[in-house]
Amino acid sequence: MKILPITDPAFKPYGRIVEGYPVEGILAALRTCPCPDDVAYVPKVDCIHAAPDAEAIGEALFGGMPFQLGYCNGHNTKLNCLEYHRDSEFNLGTDDFILLIAKQDEIDDEGRLDTAKVKAFRVPAGVMIECYATTLHYAPCHADPEKGFRVLIGLPLNTNTDYRPEGGANQKDATLWARNKWLLAHPESSEAADGAFVGLYGENIDISADI
Repeated sequence: MKILPITDPAFKPYGRIVEGYPVEGILAALRTCPCPDDVAYVPKVDCIHAAPDAEAIGEALFGGMPFQLGYCNGHNTKLNCLEYHRDSEFNLGTDDFILLIAKQDEIDDEGRLDTAKVKAFRVPAGVMIECYATTLHYAPCHADPEKGFRVLIGLPLNTNTDYRPEGGANQKDATLWARNKWLLAHPESSEAADGAFVGLYGENIDISADI
């Protein structure tokens, strides 16, 4: 799979590079967080919120709305799922990492998406990006298996926390997997085995041979 830099014009429909903020304190806090052999996600992390400039940056990114700064850390090379929120997500890594992403308007009328539409973008260490609300994404992939990834996840407060109502008025409701988290799972994923909506078809992309 071709992995493009986020400076490539092809990234523009999915997000943007965020400039101007002093992110050194957040990066230092991220480096203290564990990096497991698999993938770990924590929605809100006290040491990141306590980092120098973190609260001011969060307030600016979300325009004064309540927000949470957490992490997604570990080692990964597979797609497995795609999710979206009703708001942008902000990412910042201590090392280079790779995002596998698609667009919400590529979901078909049956609520499914062909993984052939997924693109891969490499995000450099220390560069913050905004993934727009219409960008489908999931766990990052590492660019270096020796380092893994430590990635800031900035979202509106309580996103990705426990919330899974029964039923629903339409097909979109069937994909609501957590608070402010609509999820499309690949049939090979553990999320699908746990009952998530199987909304991805085609190859479960693995970029291990491309990094």
